[in-house]
Amino acid sequence: MKLKDFSYDLPAKLIAQEPCPQRDASRLLLLDRKEKKLVDRFFSQLPDLLISEDVLVINNSRVIPARLFGKKQTGANVEILLLVKKGGVADAQIWEVLLKPAKRMHVNDVITLEHNCQARIMERISDKKWLMEFIAPEGFETFLQRFGRAPLPPYIRRGKNNGQTAQDLERYQTVFAKKPGSVAAPTAGLHFSETVLRQLKEKSVQVAEVTLHVGAGTFLPIETEDVEKHIMEEEFYEITSPAAEIINNARRVVAVGTTSTRALESATDEKGILQAGSGFTNLFIYPGYKFRKVTALLTNFHLPQSSLFLLVCAFAGDDFIKKAYRHAVENSYRFYSYGDCMLII
Repeated sequence: MKLKDFSYDLPAKLIAQEPCPQRDASRLLLLDRKEKKLVDRFFSQLPDLLISEDVLVINNSRVIPARLFGKKQTGANVEILLLVKKGGVADAQIWEVLLKPAKRMHVNDVITLEHNCQARIMERISDKKWLMEFIAPEGFETFLQRFGRAPLPPYIRRGKNNGQTAQDLERYQTVFAKKPGSVAAPTAGLHFSETVLRQLKEKSVQVAEVTLHVGAGTFLPIETEDVEKHIMEEEFYEITSPAAEIINNARRVVAVGTTSTRALESATDEKGILQAGSGFTNLFIYPGYKFRKVTALLTNFHLPQSSLFLLVCAFAGDDFIKKAYRHAVENSYRFYSYGDCMLII
């Protein structure tokens, strides 16, 4: 299976640079797999598209302000993206990171950040990843909350001193985010408002929470020509016993996003029973995969040749997904993280 077969043409103007002014005012494209029909809707109509026996599964992971800016001793600017905390104490923490630019970086290089915070390169883990120690006088957690930026993907253009950082910190976060740990948003959840959640409750649609902390693997490109050779980065997930019981008794399991989908599919056994527990998953879902638990999927429009695009192709079929994406382009849907979404039933 060749990666080049999972592409599509997208005008740059359709890549959303700002969130919709109102979360639930985004558009929703309904994909009916049985009827092979496409219907244009709005996200605010989601409660009308679900029934009381449905269980909506959301990812309650919270995005950390993982994007930092600093300067090398030479004066060169450096961008740091925090990935995984590896240890340390309050004022001196060790993190696995991505650096930009990565060239000319060396072990023991020191990068100075705002408010006297310093970061030292401890080790090069791979071509893209480094291990860094961060020392902040007031404690690194406090520093991060004050000076960390929203870890927006590279296709959303923001300058270092862009005044919309505060808006991004709020809107690149779901209204049900609880457990800090993600370095990219579970974007299908960004459309939910308190109003929609209340309407779902009034309709007796149950909402079950799972956790999957989104890591770098979500936005790193697939670099293998053959799809089957790609290896996903591991991500931590957790499913509680009460959530597993609700989901196992559902008439229809509606996963909100590819992250919820991967958590559910990783924890479901061969008999289709979701097991409570926690661990790490590198499950890579691509066409040919047989879904064990997820029966409907709410998701955004994803980058071509990405692991996320391959997952939705696996769920709804290559041809139907490509038809839906052509329809979305022709009707000026907004794409990617801050864009519109689709519901596949």
